Amino acid sequence: MFPSFSFTLFLLIIFTSFLTIVPAHNLIHQTCKKCAETDPNIRYNFCASSLHAAPQAHCADNLRQLGIISLRLLRRNVTQTRSHIKEILHDRKLDPFIRSCLLDCFDLYSNAVPLTRKAIKEYRGKRYYNVNIDVSAVMDTPTTCEDGFKEKEGAVSPLTKRDNDNFELSAISLSIINMLSP
Repeated sequence: MFPSFSFTLFLLIIFTSFLTIVPAHNLIHQTCKKCAETDPNIRYNFCASSLHAAPQAHCADNLRQLGIISLRLLRRNVTQTRSHIKEILHDRKLDPFIRSCLLDCFDLYSNAVPLTRKAIKEYRGKRYYNVNIDVSAVMDTPTTCEDGFKEKEGAVSPLTKRDNDNFELSAISLSIINMLSP
């Protein structure tokens, strides 16, 4: 009789876990669908895969929780991009123009990191107007960074994918913030 109790308990735990994951999956799906429909800068697949990749997203049961997760994803990506730029700058063989652009991008991302932290703080306080301003400023970072490389014909940015991802993550955060704003 004891093994059947253990088996029943095991099934109950699995079933309960499944009930938690399904609503989160639906919330992500519905949110990303709405984001992609209302903002041409957001691709549904990118939004869904980004949010699904965050472990906390599977426990999110409302839009507000998904919003903080999107801001944390943005903060992490912005921080990692800054670190990546720092690594690239160690290459002594870099073209001087590319180095100059990377230094500009490093400064831009260095300013963006504290803005993402500030946005998260503002978000927790439900000051969505301020969050919108902070995230909008962060969103300018990847665009400005990429624009620097375009100043010289033939120059190729080593940050294009990261910049595009940061831009889109910013757009996702802004879209969720706008859904929450009165």
